[in-house]
Amino acid sequence: MSLAMPVPDQSTIERRAQIVAALRAIVPGEGVISDLEGRRPYESDAFSAYRQIPLVVVLPETTAQVSQILKWCHEHGVKVVPRGSGTSLSGGALPLADGVLLGMSKFNRVLEINIDDRIAVVQPGVTNLGISNAVEHAGFFYAPDPSSQIACSIGGNVAENSGGVHCLKYGMTAHNVLGVELVLMDGEIIRLGSDYLDGPGSDLLGVVIGSEGLLGVVTEVTVRILPKPQAARALLIGFATVESAGACVADVIGAGIIPAGMEMMDRPAIHAAEAFVNAGYPMNVEALLIVELDGIAVECDHLTDEIIVIARKNGAVTLKASSSEQERLAFWSGRKAAFPAVGRIAADYLCMDGTIPRRHLPAVLTRIRQMSEAYGLRVANVFHAGDGNLHPLILYDADVPGELDKAEAFGADILKLCVEMGGVLTGEHGVGIEKRDLMPVMFTADDLAHQQRIKCAFDPNLLLNPGKVFPTLHRCAEMGRMHVHRGRLPFPELPRF
Repeated sequence: MSLAMPVPDQSTIERRAQIVAALRAIVPGEGVISDLEGRRPYESDAFSAYRQIPLVVVLPETTAQVSQILKWCHEHGVKVVPRGSGTSLSGGALPLADGVLLGMSKFNRVLEINIDDRIAVVQPGVTNLGISNAVEHAGFFYAPDPSSQIACSIGGNVAENSGGVHCLKYGMTAHNVLGVELVLMDGEIIRLGSDYLDGPGSDLLGVVIGSEGLLGVVTEVTVRILPKPQAARALLIGFATVESAGACVADVIGAGIIPAGMEMMDRPAIHAAEAFVNAGYPMNVEALLIVELDGIAVECDHLTDEIIVIARKNGAVTLKASSSEQERLAFWSGRKAAFPAVGRIAADYLCMDGTIPRRHLPAVLTRIRQMSEAYGLRVANVFHAGDGNLHPLILYDADVPGELDKAEAFGADILKLCVEMGGVLTGEHGVGIEKRDLMPVMFTADDLAHQQRIKCAFDPNLLLNPGKVFPTLHRCAEMGRMHVHRGRLPFPELPRF
C-alpha cells in the first residue's frame, strides 16, 4: 500500500530545497539523493505492504557526518528515519514524506578483531554473516544468525534485537553485543557498554538494543565472538501432527537438553522449501523438526541418542541424523530459505512474529489452523520452536480487493493469541508500524507512558523515527518530569573500548 504523496506547495518546495542544500554541505558528492527515481528504492523495507517515498536520502560515511546531520535536523525540526539494509519485517525503516532517510550502508568496515579478548569492532553496515566471515580464519564465529544474515546489517540487528536459528543456546543480539557508539539526536556522540560483559553503571546499552531507531543512531558496534564448536550434528525429525512435534519440543527442553537450534516447519512450509532448495525433507509429514547439537563430539553423540528416544516417544514417523557437514548444512538450507520459498507459492505474504511459552505450542498451532480456515487464507508456519518464537506466513494476493486487510486482521488475531497465552507481540522483528496499534493489547496506558518517557529522555523533540512503536505519541512536555541535562539521561563519560 503506497501512502499518498501530497502535492507540495511553494513553502514545502523551499523547505525541501533548504534541507537538501544543508545535507549536501555536510555529505558532498553522491551522498545525498534528492531525485525521485533515486529515492524510490528506499520507499519501503521488507514489510513491503506499505510504501512511502522519503523527502530526501542521505548516505554518510563518517560518524562526524552523522553527528552533523542529526544536529542540523535537531536545530531545524526535521524528522529522521535511520535505515540499515532495509530487511526489517515490521516497517521499522518505513520513510516519511517530510523526513530525511539516513542510510547507514556505507558504514561497512570491520574495524578491529581481537581474538585474545574475543571481540570484534564493526561498523553498523557490516552484514551479520560478514562478522563470522571476518573471524572464520581464527576458528571463531558470531552466534546470532537471522535467516537474512547474508543481507541484514549488524546495526539493524541492534535496532531490532535480532535472533536466529541458534538463539536458543547462544542468545539474541542483546546477549552478544558488548558496546555501541551512539549519536544522539542533537549530534552528541556517546559510548555505551565496554569490551567485556556486565560493565559498571546503568544498563543503557540494554535500553538501546531493541529500541528500533527511536533513541539514537548506532555508528559502531563491539560484539563478542565465540570459538567454533568441535562438532555439530543435526537431526531431521518428521511427525504426523504439528501437535506431536510441539510436544517433542517441550519434552526435549524439559529433559534439560539445550540444543544449539530447534526449528519447526509445517507441511506447507516443508513442501515450499523442498521445492525451492531440494534439502531432502520428508514430504509425507505434517511437521518437521530440525534439531542441532554442538560441542565436543562425544557430547553431541550422547545427546543425539537422547533426543531420538524422546522423538520416538512422541510419535516421530521419520528420523534422520546428519552424517557429514555438507548434509548438516543441507538440512538447514531449507529452513534458511523458507521465506523466499513461500514467496514462490503465493503472490504476497505477511511474515508474523510473536512469542509464546513453549508449553503452549500445540494449542497455538491448532488455533492458527482454525483461524486459517475461518479467514480463508493459507498459512505456512516456520519458527524457532526452542524459544517459542513463531513466524506464521500468511499467504494472500494484494491484487484481490480486501485480501490485505483480511491478512492483517488474521495476523493481529495471531498476535493477540500470543499475548493471551502469556507470550509477547514480538520476538525479534520489532514493533515498527506493523504491531504499533496492537501495543495496548499487551501494555497498559501507564506502561506505554513510561516507555515514551525513555524516548523523551533521548529525543525530547520526537524527531527520530516518529510514527513507529507507539500507537499515540504525546509531546514530551506532557509526559512529566524525567528530563535532566538538556532533556537527556545523565550519561557518564566513557573511555573508548
